[in-house]
Amino acid sequence: MELAQALHDLDIDLVSSGGTAATIAAAGIPVTDVADFTGFPPMLGHRVVTLHPKVHGAILADRRDPDHLNDLENHGIDLVDIVVSNLYPFGADPSTFAHKAQASSVDMIDIGGPTLMRAAAKNHEYVTTVVDPEDYESVLAELRESGATKPRTRRLLARKAFAHTSAYDAAIVAWMDESPLNDDKLPPTMHVSLERAQDLRYGENPHQQGARYRVSGTTSWWDDVEQHSGVALSYLNLFDADAAWHLVHDLGDEPAVAIIKHANPCGVAIGSDLASAYKQAFECDSRSAFGGIVALNRPVDLATVEEMVDAAQADVVIAPGYDEGVIEALIKKRKNTRLLTATPSTMPGLSIRQLSDGFLVQQKHTFASLPETWEVVTERQPTAQERVDAALAWRVCGHVVSNAIVLAKDGVAWGVGAGQQNRVESGNIAAEKAAGRAAGGACASDAFYPFRDGIDNAAASGATVIVQPGGSVNDEQTIAAANEHGLAMFFTGERQFKH
Repeated sequence: MELAQALHDLDIDLVSSGGTAATIAAAGIPVTDVADFTGFPPMLGHRVVTLHPKVHGAILADRRDPDHLNDLENHGIDLVDIVVSNLYPFGADPSTFAHKAQASSVDMIDIGGPTLMRAAAKNHEYVTTVVDPEDYESVLAELRESGATKPRTRRLLARKAFAHTSAYDAAIVAWMDESPLNDDKLPPTMHVSLERAQDLRYGENPHQQGARYRVSGTTSWWDDVEQHSGVALSYLNLFDADAAWHLVHDLGDEPAVAIIKHANPCGVAIGSDLASAYKQAFECDSRSAFGGIVALNRPVDLATVEEMVDAAQADVVIAPGYDEGVIEALIKKRKNTRLLTATPSTMPGLSIRQLSDGFLVQQKHTFASLPETWEVVTERQPTAQERVDAALAWRVCGHVVSNAIVLAKDGVAWGVGAGQQNRVESGNIAAEKAAGRAAGGACASDAFYPFRDGIDNAAASGATVIVQPGGSVNDEQTIAAANEHGLAMFFTGERQFKH
């Protein structure tokens, strides 16, 4: 109503349709109903209202073209200088809109609105297109100043209009892909529309600009993250914090802590309380934890703070909350650390990764096989504790960049070997980091062992149970090696590569 009143005060004639026209008129602001403008009433249950030559001729005319002007004169069409349109909120519950109380999702697909937007945006040399209420005041300011909007403004608004209709169409395509009639696991085409949600300090390096984007018209769990302290977040802060947050919420319901450095966990622990979990996670690899990302699945209490303030400084701490006095205590000890409060996140249905001139798309990462479905392939059966250790080692291994080896015991991933070109070297790194603390525990490998040297390596590290996918042509050799060492070994039947 404020916009309508302001336009009227500028001696701009208003034309509107349906409920909008009625609302404007009820406020005492002069308005022409579009049915009176076109001489044609709405039809098909309001599906056809503005789709009329008189409306679109008024918008699309090239005002320098004599033939266009003659057409307008011959058909009695007045020019339209400004188009203001808000689309039906596709994807929202139609029952929340009185005029669409019985509507289906199909009825919420706007046709006239996008057509108006696109027509006005195409002719932005003359026509101002306004699709975002955030732009109302700036447009009014220019109209008040000179009676017209600036060419640059019209072009920027036109770009916003095309981006808006593009995102709208992308949402409709995504809805159609969700139909039970569609049995494609990966869609034949993808239409991803993104909007900039957050400017970052920089990208991977300070000389690169960086920003966080979200799917247009939606919210991300990152939008609700609250930062309590520290400088602005960088690209890698978000990348690593995202990885840490997903991992710590993938560890079950007990108090858990994950410390991430450069997208890989360097410490993971599950404890009876958060303080002990943090202490053990930090002790896994205290050197790598310096400048890392700490994720906790419980609100941070003062007992945990006492462990944290004596440990190496973290770049980011992310948790579902902080007990009274905790934030102040942490800021006092480490003022530059970013303290974040976050809610549990969800993974998108599809994972998209950019190539130099294309994209790779796959279904989201999951753990398809459960520990109770794993096959024991060795002569020795695992003990109950070995089963628990193997489950943790496997869960953490799925979050480690390949090739990955994880050594875990008693709720702690003591050794993580990540990103090596061969499995034995990843195992050596894991064993070096574990330093014997995982002896009697589990060794997880994200892919099958192709040769027995990996089994020998796991035995040398002190592991007594191995969990791996299986499926190598040399499985019989690796099983024989495990039996030779007196190990128990699971085959999960699934690989957990991460690149």
